[in-house]
Amino acid sequence: MYLSPIDARILLALGAGWTLKSHRYLDGTKTYKLHSLDGTPPETVAREHVNGLYNAGLIDSNKKFPAATYLLTAKGQRVYHTLTGSNGQPLTAIGWQSEM
Repeated sequence: MYLSPIDARILLALGAGWTLKSHRYLDGTKTYKLHSLDGTPPETVAREHVNGLYNAGLIDSNKKFPAATYLLTAKGQRVYHTLTGSNGQPLTAIGWQSEM
């Protein structure tokens, strides 16, 4: 599986406890923001990166409005372990999505 450097960075951030959220507004706009643990301003993430990770089955959201939160799926957790060589337990979306 090929991951762009940006995709890999998003997965690594999620595995480290950061939060990826989609923010929906009443006017129909939707933005994706990666929120760090240290309180720095969130980073905007391009839709195509979120969609790519979602379509690959690496992340899933809790489907909430107006701000859905994305977590690693079991498949995303395996990719995280491959990228880091870690056996740690990143926050995942266990039970939200069937195995891919």
